[in-house]
Amino acid sequence: MVEFAPLFVPLERRLQTFVVLHWIFCFMVLPPICVVVFIGLLFTRFWFFSILYTIWLYLDQNKPWQGGRRNEVVRRWVIWKYMKNYFPISLVKTAELDPSRNYLAGFHPHGVLSIGSFTNLCTEGTGFSSVFPGIRSHLTTINIYFWVPFFRDYIMQGGLVSTDKESVAHILSRKGGGNLVGITIGGVKEALKTRPGANKLVLRNRKGFARLALMHGADLVPIFSFGDNNLYSHAKNSGFWWKWFSNQLYEKIGLTIPLFYGRGVFQYSFGFMPYRLPITTVVGKPIEVPKTPHPSQEEVDRLHQRYMKELSNLFETHKLKYNVPKDQHLEFC
Repeated sequence: MVEFAPLFVPLERRLQTFVVLHWIFCFMVLPPICVVVFIGLLFTRFWFFSILYTIWLYLDQNKPWQGGRRNEVVRRWVIWKYMKNYFPISLVKTAELDPSRNYLAGFHPHGVLSIGSFTNLCTEGTGFSSVFPGIRSHLTTINIYFWVPFFRDYIMQGGLVSTDKESVAHILSRKGGGNLVGITIGGVKEALKTRPGANKLVLRNRKGFARLALMHGADLVPIFSFGDNNLYSHAKNSGFWWKWFSNQLYEKIGLTIPLFYGRGVFQYSFGFMPYRLPITTVVGKPIEVPKTPHPSQEEVDRLHQRYMKELSNLFETHKLKYNVPKDQHLEFC
């Protein structure tokens, strides 16, 4: 049986649903549409728009690897408040971030669509700049997005940059401090492990972020977003062919798609809308990292182990407040 939404819903909730639908459309549907429009224009009398954009893309191709094009006006659009209130999403500070330092923040978990990391670090929906004054936040995402015409220019406005180490290094090496770059360290592999109530993190063998932090003397900040894994349900058995397709997609372009479902716009039984469940993003105390231009593997391993310990402590300290069972702990894989 399909459970339909009530006929009369407050306008506020309708607006929240519309904004989240817009966001999902942007990241799941808009990229291929942009490619089709770009190619399609070449066969119309407006072909010169595509030619002009190709020139622009050539001149601007390195921007996602050089800090992007963060726009405060876009980050402060009122629509992000509606997106934050849909769930709702809360940002919790446990320690100050010194604006004279640069930070590399590990964001956990990845979740299906990284809703928590985007809302907190790429918008002012939760008031990041007010909670952490003097800190400019960025978030990494897959490189393929930055080769999609028109779409790339839109997503850079919020502070999205390439996930390549050169991109992260560019931000961490900025003089004067006050820069934070967030990385969903588990990536798409962690997204495949996302399950409601589960807390499996792909982190044990991912040490590149620790090396970058040492090379640039950037403090490490553990961030855990309680509730991010509960926004979607997953198909129990995705089948051989889907697993094969997902593996091929990951090997070719570094992107894969878990089989997931949530609710719809006018009904609650199925669809691609996330469930209205709370997300609480807790920002931990920064780990001070000395600048070591050429860190040894031992130094990287030691910092990596400390990071995992601090992340576990952050999770254990706050889990009971956010309805995580006492006997549940982080699993590193």
